[in-house]
Amino acid sequence: MTTTAEPVNLSKDNERPALKLVPAPAASPVERREALYRRAARNARDVITDERTRTLGRLAVRHGMYVVGGTRIVGRRAWDGRTAARYERMIRSCEAAGKYEEIKEWEEKGRQYRAARHARRMDLLKSPVDAAKGVAVATGIGAGSLIGLGVLMAISEKDPAQVLVPIATAIDLVHWAVVVASVVWGPFIVTAPWLVLLSLWGVGRQRETAPQWALPVKQRSAGGELITPSIVVKAFRDLRISELKKAILAMEDGGASMLSPIAMAGCGVEVDVTLPSSVSTDEVQPKRRKLAENLGRHEHEVFILKSPQPRTVKLWIADSGALDEPIGPSPLVTDPEPTANYKSGCAPWGQNLRGEPVTLSLYQRHVLITGLSNQGKTAALRSLALWLAFDRSVEFWIGDLKGIGDWRMFSGMANRLIEGPTDEHAVDVTEMVEDAVEEMNRRLLAPAGTKWDPLIVIVDEAQVAFMNPAKTQIVMDDGRVKDGAPYGGSKSTSRYFMAARRIHNQGRAVDVLLWEGTQDPTDQNLPKLVREGAHIRASLVVGTESQARMALGDKAVDGGAAPHLLRQGLDKGTLVVAGDGVTLPPGEASLTVRTHFVDTEPDAQDVADRARALRLRVAALPTLESVEDVDHLADLERVLAGEKRVRTPEIIHRLKNLNPAVYTDWDGVRLRRLMTDHGEDTGTYQGYPVIHLSHVQKALDGREDDVNDLGEAQVGR
Repeated sequence: MTTTAEPVNLSKDNERPALKLVPAPAASPVERREALYRRAARNARDVITDERTRTLGRLAVRHGMYVVGGTRIVGRRAWDGRTAARYERMIRSCEAAGKYEEIKEWEEKGRQYRAARHARRMDLLKSPVDAAKGVAVATGIGAGSLIGLGVLMAISEKDPAQVLVPIATAIDLVHWAVVVASVVWGPFIVTAPWLVLLSLWGVGRQRETAPQWALPVKQRSAGGELITPSIVVKAFRDLRISELKKAILAMEDGGASMLSPIAMAGCGVEVDVTLPSSVSTDEVQPKRRKLAENLGRHEHEVFILKSPQPRTVKLWIADSGALDEPIGPSPLVTDPEPTANYKSGCAPWGQNLRGEPVTLSLYQRHVLITGLSNQGKTAALRSLALWLAFDRSVEFWIGDLKGIGDWRMFSGMANRLIEGPTDEHAVDVTEMVEDAVEEMNRRLLAPAGTKWDPLIVIVDEAQVAFMNPAKTQIVMDDGRVKDGAPYGGSKSTSRYFMAARRIHNQGRAVDVLLWEGTQDPTDQNLPKLVREGAHIRASLVVGTESQARMALGDKAVDGGAAPHLLRQGLDKGTLVVAGDGVTLPPGEASLTVRTHFVDTEPDAQDVADRARALRLRVAALPTLESVEDVDHLADLERVLAGEKRVRTPEIIHRLKNLNPAVYTDWDGVRLRRLMTDHGEDTGTYQGYPVIHLSHVQKALDGREDDVNDLGEAQVGR
């Protein structure tokens, strides 16, 4: 009962009044009922919103849906196995997808199935009679066999009672079988439904038939979903392309016929999706972000490429977070003795999205690498030059217009090295490129058949040269100074622009090549004629699609190349490459490469030191000026420099350095003839032609033996 307090006077001595408890008015039945309802609702809300309740509910729904989904899957399998529904479904799917040739194949398979099913049913009509005959024959044979066995036992034991022993034993066995069956039958009847339920639950769990919200937290996290055919079809269905959605809903198999088998491809999966005849690939490619979200991936983890087949897109879906993991170190760093060959070799550059190594052929190819600042452009360009440095026939002219030491490791190895960001440095680089044009012209005017060492002209931060405001200073006869042609610019009056164009036009014919690295391409700092003159064009992340088209060309971007969708700062070293120097998958116009990072210190410096040591070893070989009295075998032993084996092109290069007047016109055929004339031959190692030091020494020893034999013969005379 509720009470209230009222003040009362206790005595005169106590001036402060005391409190007196007075019963409060009793609550009405309506108020008590409302309070009870409020308390019950509050308790129910607390129970429902409790995380333990939610977890228990998800657990019940998840496992219940496993059973429901497993029942549906098993039922559909049974129906497909007993009827021609599978063939009818595939025919309707092929019709919706426009695969009219495959319709005939499925119709023939359906006809064969119906014929075989009819034959089985006709056999089933005769089976009762055949079964009765079989039972009668089996009973007769069994009884006769038992009686025969009993007769043999009676003769052996000389006891007529033994005739019935086998029959009695058989009867006992039947009796015990019935007893055992009666004992087992009860538990089997009880457990059989649970076993069936467990098997259906297992099928549903394997096929993940529970809704996403009922799965555990780890499996519900974005990006953690396993890519299955149903997820891919649902992702395409929800792209908000009405014709595509209608076609998928019209397919009896739910769109499964659109997909090729999902195959593992490096750190992700790959699947071909054949679109319905009412949908083109151009409608799907712009929906990359929406498709990625539908697949539970980030945009940069899904790539849409055109397939050689019509109306087909090739989908590559990365494992969640896999593209954020670094790739392994460059082979230039891990291999203690790397080899390079300008003409026939390929530079190790990185890995494609499937985790396969990507190599680049640099033979007679101009290179252009572009992208935003601080995304790995210099490192990608420098790794190619570091590999090519191990081919000692290659000559480098390098202009680094950043000037912070990114190319300093080529000091002493490059014939010309310019470092600095100022206009004066840009002028020096322009004059260096013009000198390369003069060298190119000299080679072009040389006699036919003249062979040249490759000359690689590298200009890093080429936009500085294009944007250089300096002009040529012309001193007049009267002493006045007049401005001449500008060093920079994008017009035919620009000295750098015209020098680059001339090298692009004719340089590859005489192995004078121009490699350029530039950032944030525009028509001003990377003119169209220059960028289109490069055989290999690569782009790291750029700001816009228009810049991507400047970097790679319209064909590559229209074919799915999207360097503008790479993430600035997160996809450092990842570039999109187009051109004929890299092996592209069939039907694709570009390739996304995650390049190996060779750091300036200490990795790049260590690689350069090893390349420099190889070059100095050849440069230290003595040179001969006389053409007379040349001992070719002795020269061959000298240029081998104690190495066990050396590739034939390298040997020819060393011989030319040793005595240019004698060995200028030598080639592999002439070198082999020298060996065979002395009873030896050249060899191969790992598929490359080589000269073995042991073979040369044997030829020298054989020649000395011949001389000694000749001397002894003359003395005998």
